[in-house]
Amino acid sequence: MRILVAMSGGVDSSVVAALLKQQGHEVIGATLQLYDYRGPVKTGACCAGRDIMDARAVADRIGFPHYVIDAENRFRDSVIENFADAYARGETPVPCVACNQGVKFTDLLGMARDLGCEAMATGHYVRRIEGAERNELHRPVDSGRDQSWFLFATTQEQLDFLRFPLGDMPNKEAVRALATELGLEIADKPDSQDICFVTKGSYVGLVEEMRPEIKGPGEIVDEKGNVLGQHEGVARYTVGQSKRLGDIHTSVGERQVVTRIDVPKRRIIVGPRSSLDVKGQQMRIILRDMNWLISPSQDGMSCGVQLRAREGLRDAHVRPLEQNRAEVILAEPALPAPGQACVFYDGSRVLGGGFITSEGMS
Repeated sequence: MRILVAMSGGVDSSVVAALLKQQGHEVIGATLQLYDYRGPVKTGACCAGRDIMDARAVADRIGFPHYVIDAENRFRDSVIENFADAYARGETPVPCVACNQGVKFTDLLGMARDLGCEAMATGHYVRRIEGAERNELHRPVDSGRDQSWFLFATTQEQLDFLRFPLGDMPNKEAVRALATELGLEIADKPDSQDICFVTKGSYVGLVEEMRPEIKGPGEIVDEKGNVLGQHEGVARYTVGQSKRLGDIHTSVGERQVVTRIDVPKRRIIVGPRSSLDVKGQQMRIILRDMNWLISPSQDGMSCGVQLRAREGLRDAHVRPLEQNRAEVILAEPALPAPGQACVFYDGSRVLGGGFITSEGMS
């Protein structure tokens, strides 16, 4: 097959390219230049100048063509601007999802088709399994490297064209060992950070620079509006967070968590975590921008849902709504953060998902 490999310059995608070439496929490598990488770049940032050179070196070493695609403007508009806008709305964005569904699985995949490729491969840790009726997206063998939550928005058409060779690898150590075996000099290269475009400082500095209207201190209050303390900027907080609240949890007697963010008033609203622990209490959340990898019943279904990248599954009942939305009834209360993803699972299989809104939370 002729296969385009999306190469970030890291170990994973380099191994994918080398492995496919070794298997006899016609490989074409492509690396996206996502932002201006001139000047100092924080260690661990991906898609910078060093990574582009590393990807090109792998292509030269293994022997296949490699292209660099200037996607800086598209990436800024579809990922970085939306990232800042989300914080300005009091939401917590997931930029990796926006990147995958923008420049990677849309623009780059379109390029693959234009080049006559029969598939596009990436270094993501997920599995594409041929089911009885359609291709399915599953968690990888190595649960510690699972990236399925970030790929929930992959459409069925995209999934049919994509390949994920690392999904069956037992662990990252095995991938690095394979890189050494394949003669790749980047076998010991560190993994990139989660937010690749924050090349210096922190994401808070970037957001406040792009959206200065939300910069500055404000009040931390309880649900009744009583002032409990001060904060240094709303972009530093997300719903469910207990850090950066100072000694509030001790002064009021219970550990406090962020329950809401009021950006216009620059207020962080907190409450005791114990108030959520009511046995038998259910919680309703509404999702937007749904992506389904099954044909959902209008009556809904029971399944497991994951509300954050590092959380486990929760029991829920999911029902599709009009306008590409869905209703999720959690069996037990939680603190879902608006802007984050809610992904549905049946065992290891991804059924679909959407983005959490503040609408209808009860």
